This record gives sequence, C-alpha cells and structure tokens, in this order.
Amino acid sequence: MKDQTVVVIGGSAGIGLETARLTASEGAAVLLVGRDSGRLERAAAEVHASATAAFDAHDAERLEAYFAELPGPVDHVLVTAGRPYYGLLADMDIAEAAHHLSDHVALVLRVARAAVGRVRPGGTLIFIGGTGARRPSPGLAVTAAMTAALPALVANLSLEIAPIRINLIAAGFVDTPLSAALLGDGLEQRREQLRATLPIGRVVGPADVAALALHLMSNTALTGAVYDIDGGQQFLPG
Repeated sequence: MKDQTVVVIGGSAGIGLETARLTASEGAAVLLVGRDSGRLERAAAEVHASATAAFDAHDAERLEAYFAELPGPVDHVLVTAGRPYYGLLADMDIAEAAHHLSDHVALVLRVARAAVGRVRPGGTLIFIGGTGARRPSPGLAVTAAMTAALPALVANLSLEIAPIRINLIAAGFVDTPLSAALLGDGLEQRREQLRATLPIGRVVGPADVAALALHLMSNTALTGAVYDIDGGQQFLPG
C-alpha cells in the first residue's frame, strides 16, 4: 500500500475507521469522508489522515463534487456509508423504504461513475453489504432486496468501469458502533449468542473486515465478486 491513496467514505467509525487505520499502517495516504465533522476530525487525527471531507454520501451533488475536486488520482475507494432497514410490512413507511432502496442503489452507481478517471487502473471500489437477509424472515424484506441487488450491481459494473475493479464485502454481524446502536440493550446478549454458536467461536470485528478489504485492494485479480465474512453465521439453523 506504500505510496497509494485510499478514500474511505464512512470512515469515522467501525469498519471504515478500522480500514483507514490498517491501510495507513501499511503506508497508504488516507482520505476520510463522514457526516459528523467532530467525529471525523477525531478519526483523522487517530489515523493521520491526509485530508477529510464532512458531508452525507447520499448528497448526489456533494459526492460528485468531492470526486471532481480530488487533487489527483486515487487507488482505492471503500464505501461503508448507510445502514440496514428493518420493518414489518404492516408497520412500514413505504415511502421511507423506497427512499432507502433508491438511495443505496444510487450511491453505488454514483461512486462508480465518479470513479472513472479518478481511480487508477487496477484500483478498486469496495462496497459493504450483508449476508443476514439472504434467509427470508419477517421484517427483512427491504434489507433482503438490497442484499440481492448489490451483487448484481457489482458484477455488471465490473465490466463497465474496467480496468477499475469493483467488489462487494458481504458481512454478517460485525461488532461496531452501528450494531450497538441498532441492538441497544440486546448487544451483549447477541455477542454471547454468537460466541456460543459461530463456527469460529468468536464475534466478527471491524479488524476482520478491514483485513479482507486490504486483500481486495492488494490482489489485482479480483473484480465483480462478493466476499462473505460472517464467521459462518449464515450456516446456523434458524
């Protein structure tokens, strides 16, 4: 990673911050993007980021301007922005659900288009998806739709933006601040359950996902594919 530049969109916490930390330790220059300017600056100080930009990645104009205004080419872009959408059909705000779906698809498309001419040939775009919603369950309809859509987007875009590479990391439960916010008081119970049932005998953490992201950046034979990292969670019964 020496002399390479990595853009992390959603880089102020969790998987994004851990990937920034790891790639910086490998010699990369890191550019951090996040919504919360205070948290972003603290993260930037921690990883000695070369630059930061505070904006919502779903703001189309600001996202496109960010890529257009980059001072030079970059090598890799990791996008962790966004969160899952859970809700039973009877209780669902369908307009909000539709907005969630369109925002997430549009984000992938906008980053891919903006990357052309900005990401060096052989560099990669990495997006974060999930594995949990592959198994049908009440309340997962919207997240399941995104789980199905992202691999198709990545496979098709790998042909359109070549020789830039594009890959998807499909994560199960990862012990991040987002997971803590979603689970609240149930976080420790979920951790204990996973420690007891996962084939790996422990909970997947941000460092595990960051290590996979680094591999996808480094291995230039990989594009258009989905890489699961869930400790075997999807193989558990029920």
